Amino acid sequence: MPAVTVYTTEPCAYCARTKGLLRSRGLEFSEINLAKDPAGRAELARRTGMMTFPQVLIDGELLGGFVETDAAARSGRLDELLAA
Repeated sequence: MPAVTVYTTEPCAYCARTKGLLRSRGLEFSEINLAKDPAGRAELARRTGMMTFPQVLIDGELLGGFVETDAAARSGRLDELLAA
């Protein structure tokens, strides 16, 4: 199964919602909290082009934030990505 990584910060309601969504689907994921890591935040923004949190990556490829992850879960795309 592809590796799912969730980059978070705090406080962040969308981060909590995203983790809840993944857990509700029984998905395992790694969380990297960048709340106290400005260099890590800058590197992630450079890598993904996104400044907001959360950021969900599947095998290193950006899926998006909560809205995109929720839409992917509803449409079945998330299952397709994780089956690859």
